[in-house]
Amino acid sequence: METLAVVLDEPRAVTFRSVGLKTPDAGDAVVRMEFSGISTGTERLLWDGRMPEFPGMGYPLVPGYEGVGRVTRVDASASLSVGDRVFVPGSSGFIGARGLFGADALQVVTPIERLIPLQDHLEGPMGALLALAATAQHAVRQDGLPELVIGHGVLGRLVARLAIALGGIPPRVWETNPIRMTDARGYEVLHPDDDSRTDYVRICDVSGDPGILDHAIPHLARHGQVTLAGFYSEPVRFLFPPAFQREARIRIAAEWNPSDLESVLLMVAQGRLDLSGLITHTAPAAEARTAFTRAFEDHECLKMILDWRNTA
Repeated sequence: METLAVVLDEPRAVTFRSVGLKTPDAGDAVVRMEFSGISTGTERLLWDGRMPEFPGMGYPLVPGYEGVGRVTRVDASASLSVGDRVFVPGSSGFIGARGLFGADALQVVTPIERLIPLQDHLEGPMGALLALAATAQHAVRQDGLPELVIGHGVLGRLVARLAIALGGIPPRVWETNPIRMTDARGYEVLHPDDDSRTDYVRICDVSGDPGILDHAIPHLARHGQVTLAGFYSEPVRFLFPPAFQREARIRIAAEWNPSDLESVLLMVAQGRLDLSGLITHTAPAAEARTAFTRAFEDHECLKMILDWRNTA
């Protein structure tokens, strides 16, 4: 079996070509992709060669962990059926390319238990946002809801929307790029230089800036907490005296787990979590090279989606 796929052959070298697929086992499903998202966090680091050493890392690599597709082959005894529309968090079933993420392919082979059936109201590419929504949920579900969110990209917007959906006071959001200060939905967005508060109990950073703690900690209340929910390619350092004075706590939020995804699916179904307005750009999968560049270099591009539906 073979499939067309987006392949990172080396940093900044994106190709669209055929790769091999492993033969499906009894516990696997084959899914034909409809849409997949480009991550401006970890995949940007893979794209520009700044990704730290990580299990499964290397080139050539099929990126993508935000896929939506339909099951085309599955064992008759499986819980899914041919034709079911599913969320695909990735696949490692490639021959000749790594699949650290692996959803940016026309067809994928993946264990059935990794696939999440999609509700009818998650039409079009909206289901591709579930990974980011679950990541945001994972960042906010412990130790109380954030009062300040740093970064107003897609993940920052989802953290702010979730804080409200979960019954919290609308958080403030810091953003330094004027292009990204718009479309606040029930919360305030401001430049950090315009924020004089020094009593935030909980701050959530999604910027990925390794120097962010020196900006955040002076705004923190005593015994307050900063959650690092971005991905940081360089060592995270901070000045000790301000953190010492506040007895600051620093927490790291890693990747989402199934319970996070279940929670956001329920909130979306109930109408409590709005995913609209987050996808700003869509491109045919065959134009992946241009799409990846735009996703990472155009500040007006919040979320780029690859469309696989007309891929031959």
